[in-house]
Amino acid sequence: MTLTIRVTPSDHPLPAGQRSARMTDPGFGRVFTDHMVTIRWTRDRGWHDAELRAYGPLALDPAAVGLHYGQSIFEGFKAYRHPDGSVAAFRPEANALRFQASARRLCLPELPVDSFVAAVDALVRQDREWVPQDPLQSLYLRPFMLATETLLTVHPADEVLFVLIAFPAADYFPRGVEPVHVWVTQQYVRASPGGTGAAKCGANYAAGLLAQVEAAEQGCDQVVWLDAVERRWVEELGGMNLYFVHGSGPGARVVTPRLTGTLLPGVTRDSLLTIAADLGHPVEESRVALDDWRRGCADGTLTEVFACGTAAVVTPVASVRTPDDAWTVGDGTPGPVTMRLREALLAVQTGRAPDPHGWLHRVD
Repeated sequence: MTLTIRVTPSDHPLPAGQRSARMTDPGFGRVFTDHMVTIRWTRDRGWHDAELRAYGPLALDPAAVGLHYGQSIFEGFKAYRHPDGSVAAFRPEANALRFQASARRLCLPELPVDSFVAAVDALVRQDREWVPQDPLQSLYLRPFMLATETLLTVHPADEVLFVLIAFPAADYFPRGVEPVHVWVTQQYVRASPGGTGAAKCGANYAAGLLAQVEAAEQGCDQVVWLDAVERRWVEELGGMNLYFVHGSGPGARVVTPRLTGTLLPGVTRDSLLTIAADLGHPVEESRVALDDWRRGCADGTLTEVFACGTAAVVTPVASVRTPDDAWTVGDGTPGPVTMRLREALLAVQTGRAPDPHGWLHRVD
C-alpha cells in the first residue's frame, strides 16, 4: 500500500522574484527548491512518517552508521516542463527499480516503487514553479537513502532515512554539448566482479575522484574506466555509460558495453538502446576492447563515441589519451548519429515528440 505523505509546506518559501533570479543561471546542483520529502524506516515498523516539509538540514547522530560505513545509495532523474505547460518526470519507475537493486546490494530496505513515485509526485507538485520554462533546463530529482542507526558495529542498519530533494539544472558540463577529451586510467579501477559497480552508491563515486584528478592533470575532462581483471575492456566514462558508433548514416551500428555486474545499468543507456533501434540503427551490447577503440578510430570504421547519463544526457567524445598513446575520434566534432540520438531523446523528454514507450510520468 502506498504511504500517505503528510504535507507541511514551508513557512518561508522563496519569493517569486528571488526564485526567478536564482533560476536564471542555476548551474548544476547548487540551487535547491523549497521543499523535500523524508520517509523513515525501522526494522520493526517498516516505512513510516512520510512527510513533505521545508528543505533544510538533517539531524543525524554523529554515530549514524551510514556516516561511518558508507551504507547509503542515491538516484538521479529529471522532470521537464512541456510546451503546453504540463510537467512530466522521465522514467521515475525505472529509477525506483534501480534504487531497489542498489538497496539490496547495500543491505538497505527496498522502498516500494509506488511510494518512490508518490514522493516524486508530492515534491514536484509542491515545487512546480521551480520547474524551468527554458527547454534547455530541467528539474533534477535526487533521492537518497542512508543508514541512521546509532550502533557502530559493522552490520546492516535497523534504522534508515529516505530523502528526496530537487534543483533546477542547466547543462552538467558548463560548455554545453562540446566534445570532451578523455583519459584512460590504467592505475585505478572503478569496480571489480562481485563488487558494487552495478549499485548507485556514494562510495563508487568517491573512489573515482583520484582518477578524475589524474585525468585533469593530463588535460582531459573525464576518466575512462577499464575492467579490473584484464585492464582491457572499456566499461564507463566517469559516472556515465559509453556508446560506440560504427559506420555512418541510417545503417550505422550502435554499440554499448554489455552489463557485466561491474557497470551501472543506466536508464539513459537503456533509453538510447530503444531509441537507436526505433531510428533504424542496428544496436548491440557487447564487450568493447580498448585496442579495438584505438584501431577503429585509426582505420575509420569507428566514427563516433559518446557518453550518456541523466545529468549530461548525451556528450560526444572528441579524443582519447592513455599513458602511451593518444587518438582522435572521427574529426573531433559531434557526430551526426550522436546528435540525432540526443535530439530524439530530448524531444521525448521535453514533450516535443510522441512518447510511444510510456516513459513520461505526468505530474498534475
